[in-house]
Amino acid sequence: MHRIFGLCAVAAVGFTALTASSPANAAYHLIRWQDTGFCQIWDQSIPTAPYPGNFTVLVGSEVPTFVDALVFKDGLLRNGTCAF
Repeated sequence: MHRIFGLCAVAAVGFTALTASSPANAAYHLIRWQDTGFCQIWDQSIPTAPYPGNFTVLVGSEVPTFVDALVFKDGLLRNGTCAF
């Protein structure tokens, strides 16, 4: 029992060290679903593409922070480009 606990503790410390040492390079795109008009913030650090593929990217370049993406999405909601 002590060995399992020790192994879990070592794994947790290793995972924490790995997570803390990796840089946070999150970038975001704002995508719009073609069938509903719903806009969504997509995190580029996710290794897959959104599914299904019936979307368009509204922002030509990556938005650096999530807060900036929210501000941009709010503007598109106000001018009617995006549906809620």
